[in-house]
Amino acid sequence: MNPAATASARDTILARIREALRVPAPLPHMQSHATEAVAASGPAGLTILPAEVARQWLPEGGETPDERLAILVENLRKLRAEVHRAADLTAAAGLVAGIAATRGWQRVAWHGHAAVEPVAAALGCETCRVDSGAFDKNGLEGCDAGITACEAAVAQTGSILVSSATCGGRALSILPHVHIVIVALDQIVATLGDALDELRTRHAGRIPSMLSFITGPSRTGDIERILVLGAHGPKELVVILVG
Repeated sequence: MNPAATASARDTILARIREALRVPAPLPHMQSHATEAVAASGPAGLTILPAEVARQWLPEGGETPDERLAILVENLRKLRAEVHRAADLTAAAGLVAGIAATRGWQRVAWHGHAAVEPVAAALGCETCRVDSGAFDKNGLEGCDAGITACEAAVAQTGSILVSSATCGGRALSILPHVHIVIVALDQIVATLGDALDELRTRHAGRIPSMLSFITGPSRTGDIERILVLGAHGPKELVVILVG
């Protein structure tokens, strides 16, 4: 290899590292940063254009509650999640009870949360409560569905943020065949960053031990690029929007 070419490539890499350490990087996806070029030191004469670096690689999440709701519902449906609306928790309980009866569910697991308890109480089948303590893994896997609350719903990606505080651990949102999530309308946020900010505020900085972003039913496309739902978790995600 040409020594001069090697030295030039090394100088370019080092110049980029010096520039990255010196120039504050714009937040990803944000479009509100300055667009003027920032000259960099070093033999390569590098520059950073914030508008180019922070290209819009994620969609917008909406500016108003109505916009966020519409974007969330659209993204959830694109992800093949089932979406229902309920005026209040009483209506949500009747809705979920109707789904359980129609599908002939025999056993449903649920987490002890204020948004979940009235829904679980209205079910006409066997139920089991799952909190952060010990539980029967095999029994939980045999449940027809699991019902949890959530920390936030992200319009931008159609993701649901759950934590150990809202579902008692990861198992309840993974092992049952259907995952039902109770979401209050005021839990809908625009972006992933907003969801984490809401989480920190709600828990006064003491973030729960388990966090998980759920984006649609479990899926894989590894085998011949054929989409398979339910590969590593629930085959169905049912979102009940309350409010």
